[in-house]
Amino acid sequence: MVNGDIDLFRPRSLAIVGASREPGKVGHAILKNVINSGFQGKVYPINPKAEEVLGIKAYKSVLDVPDDIDLAVIVVPASIALDVAEECGRKGVKNLIVISAGFKEIGGDGVERERRLLDIARKYGMRMVGPNCLGIIDTYTPINASFSATMPRRGNIAFISQSGALLTAILDWSIKKGIGFSRIVSLGNKADLNEADFIQAVEEDVNTRVVLLYLESIENGRHLIEVAGRVSRKKPIVLLKGGVTEAGARAAMSHTGAMVSSIAALEAGLRKAGILIARNLSELFDYAIAFSCQPVPMNNRIAVVTNAGGPGVVTSDMIVSRGLRLASLAPDTVGNLRSKLPPAAAVYNPVDVLGDARADRYSYAIETVLNDDNVDGLVVILTPQAMTEPVETARAMLKLNKKYPNKPMIGVFIGGDMVEEASRVLIESGIPVYDLPERGVAAIYGMCRYRENLEYLEKISERATFFDVDRATALSIISSVRGENRRTLLESEAKDLVRSYGIPVAPTRLARNEDEAVDIAAKLGYPVVLKIASPDIMHKTDIGGVVMNLNSEREVRDAFRTIIDRAYRYAPKALVYGVVVQKMVPRSREVIIGVSRDPVFGHVIMFGLGGIYTNIFKDVSFRLAPLSVHEAKEMVSETKAYTLLRGYRGEEPSDISSIINTLLRVSQLVSDIPDIVEMDINPLFVYGEGMGSLAIDVKVVLS
Repeated sequence: MVNGDIDLFRPRSLAIVGASREPGKVGHAILKNVINSGFQGKVYPINPKAEEVLGIKAYKSVLDVPDDIDLAVIVVPASIALDVAEECGRKGVKNLIVISAGFKEIGGDGVERERRLLDIARKYGMRMVGPNCLGIIDTYTPINASFSATMPRRGNIAFISQSGALLTAILDWSIKKGIGFSRIVSLGNKADLNEADFIQAVEEDVNTRVVLLYLESIENGRHLIEVAGRVSRKKPIVLLKGGVTEAGARAAMSHTGAMVSSIAALEAGLRKAGILIARNLSELFDYAIAFSCQPVPMNNRIAVVTNAGGPGVVTSDMIVSRGLRLASLAPDTVGNLRSKLPPAAAVYNPVDVLGDARADRYSYAIETVLNDDNVDGLVVILTPQAMTEPVETARAMLKLNKKYPNKPMIGVFIGGDMVEEASRVLIESGIPVYDLPERGVAAIYGMCRYRENLEYLEKISERATFFDVDRATALSIISSVRGENRRTLLESEAKDLVRSYGIPVAPTRLARNEDEAVDIAAKLGYPVVLKIASPDIMHKTDIGGVVMNLNSEREVRDAFRTIIDRAYRYAPKALVYGVVVQKMVPRSREVIIGVSRDPVFGHVIMFGLGGIYTNIFKDVSFRLAPLSVHEAKEMVSETKAYTLLRGYRGEEPSDISSIINTLLRVSQLVSDIPDIVEMDINPLFVYGEGMGSLAIDVKVVLS
């Protein structure tokens, strides 16, 4: 984000190419916004047909400006934007904001035009925002290099959005609500700078306390995870993701490929990055308001103080339904409340101070509850009754919030005109206040989730690495398959591949004819199973390509001929290498371990119930590679299969540690060999505790 010693958000000089004298034009609005924002640097309007714009001397080209230019805002038609960018490069401009539309978003020639624009920026070492964007704002520089209708209040929320229209609506709304921002960024087409770059830019920004994201696309999920995983340890990052529904079906060759959706990859990626997910715009800003002014709770024990029983009960239910805990007040707290509150008041959590409570009664109850070591956060509910003192109560809350700075306080003031001034007093002084209980509970839930995210990031920070793997053999197998212009490994090759990474497999060899099949069967020992060996037939049982429990030479020969005949009958165009001969092994509990490579986030690893039940029950969990030990354990424990594996109703427990070991080795395999796009170990037979596990069927597909 920083080019040399010039920061995009703190330029010393700025040129607006396309600055217009006509009100209503984008170039006019941007120049006016820059001037009205109080920008202290030099401003150069660029307009070949004007001597001055808004009282400032204009130049025909950036090349005519006598001084250096740190930042150029391009507001000209797309057809000439590339020529302007070239001139900016020759001038030595450090950063570009390309407002102009008519690039990738229109398809066709626009895609090529955007590629050429990016080539120009890279040629001259310029960093670029956009194209097709609203611009940027920094309220502390200050600078408003955008065509938004308003300059936001100064605050500590950074908002990075892929939608310019959403930004303008939010800015207008925020003025009325008294919400302030540190930085506003419109990403546009993200040809160069993207969300990860701007998250990194606010990492050390003292004016930013929380980062909001609205994204419709993520191009480089791995980079986002790397940056956000570091920044989220310092300040919360909250994302509202547009376009999360699955559009269209994906042609997948493996069980895992069919089951891993882009949503599963997104959720796994965001969890690894410590990013909070907001379900809607309301939740996005409810989270932001709370994070912007309140501390993160030390734990999940929440108390409620209310002057109305119904809202108090509803709020308590919502707290519990969100997975938080309703704090159990200490006996001393209950005694103190009982001694000072009216006899009809409820002195357990929720604490009901009754409808006639004035500010002093509220103040006593709030302080008594906050003083309880069993309470980590507080929701204060106020409904306007004839005796209620909303403003005085709000001021009492502010004093107590300062006295107990480590415990977040959330206001829920339900009503209209009677609570409007009190709500304004709270929000402007640092206590978030909401008009409905569900919004207040959502906010404190988000704060608790963030603390859990921080704890989770610490648990997954250590990656498991095995030193007994044979990467050279694995690469040799991949090279051999590539040499035959194949994407799909034969089963024997796939098993050799996972065996090279220390994963035990059922003894298996490829037979190209009957005699080889008989010879292999004798060496492996009966009984054996025969399976069709074809890179074009992934699901062998569907065509009758598997024959089990063969106990003699005659049975092997008959099975070989039957399998080959079925393959040519049901898949006449398939390339057949022969059959795989596998030693029959004792059956046990079956699980699946799979991998699918997501185009945005990379390898997604799946675990669940295996065998024929995989697609029926879909009892699966997902994580992104590389896995930590904690993640591998989580994957197993969060499935229903875990109940069976631990030993159900007196059954012997399975060797869960061997599953975790296999998950970690698969993770290392696909991290070392990114060419693998899909992989199934299905089933993995898991034997009794201490007896290990065995890969029975392995499928691997390359990019």
